[in-house]
Amino acid sequence: MVLEIPDTTGEPVPQPRPSRVASTDEQGLWRFCTAPMMDWSDRHCRFFWRLLSRRARLYTEMVTTGALLHGDAGRHLDFDPAELPLALQLGGSDPKELATCARMAENWGYSEVNLNCGCPSDRVRNGAFGACLMLRPQAVKSSLEAMLDACSIPITVKHRLGVDAMDSYQEFRDFVACVSESGCNVFVIHARHAWLKGLSPKENREVPPLRHEWVYQLKREMPALTVVLNGGIDSLDEGMAHLGELDGVMLGRRAYQDPWVLANVDQLFFGEDNPTQCREQVLASLEPYIEGVLRRGGRLNHVTRHVLGLYQCVPGARRFRRYLSTHAHRDGAAVETLKAARAQLVDRAA
Repeated sequence: MVLEIPDTTGEPVPQPRPSRVASTDEQGLWRFCTAPMMDWSDRHCRFFWRLLSRRARLYTEMVTTGALLHGDAGRHLDFDPAELPLALQLGGSDPKELATCARMAENWGYSEVNLNCGCPSDRVRNGAFGACLMLRPQAVKSSLEAMLDACSIPITVKHRLGVDAMDSYQEFRDFVACVSESGCNVFVIHARHAWLKGLSPKENREVPPLRHEWVYQLKREMPALTVVLNGGIDSLDEGMAHLGELDGVMLGRRAYQDPWVLANVDQLFFGEDNPTQCREQVLASLEPYIEGVLRRGGRLNHVTRHVLGLYQCVPGARRFRRYLSTHAHRDGAAVETLKAARAQLVDRAA
């Protein structure tokens, strides 16, 4: 819905809807985020990450509207309260379905709903959502309006710089300008183009060149928007450098493959004490959670597959990973298996 006010001639003039979130992101809600990653950022991964950072804003894997409306909603939406602040990333293109799912997310206790307009996989292409939505900015605007009307939590969008033939800065800017008229003013931008024809999803994460300067320019031209950068950030120091121009950064594969990098987020990005000082403390804190998962019928490897990179660059890390990969999936594997994996490390005080 577009608000209309008369101009001096009496003709109605479309006006942007009022934004729900402070345009300058005064609370730094999006200052540091972890990326939504299919098959990786599930609830067990997010609980583990929360032991490393209290302040990072965590995102779920993408969940489709169909999975929530026609499948086991609880399986997709349940989370541990310790994971908050937590955003649900939705995939879909029907405004009514997206609105219903956004309302479900709010009722479930999520902090935010993020609309996926950036995934380039065959799955989203066949479903007419994800990155291909960048070719339909008016449809994205309508979907976001419906989601904003359905709930009171922030509704945000994650997208690329462009898709296929849509490959100019002006087209990228025009997309954001149109979508922002919905009242959504938080844009998480993966600073690469997406090629739906010719590149695989993996290649789309690596082959298209990074254009951070486009994101910088967008922020300069639209300072009222909260702009978060994703893509090509390999360290916390690099992330901090981007904050000179932008409102926030989002870390993806780097955070998953070397999760200990998250252990300094709270101090560096928010000026607060980090929640942990050593990896041993993290694993000890994870044990009660693992016991709960096992009591509910889960398996050890459902959790420990996410901690394989915890001891990156520590002597014995390869043995730690090999032991967990070999033993954690076996029947009866429990926290003792994790302790045995820890014993493989050379530096026991790491």
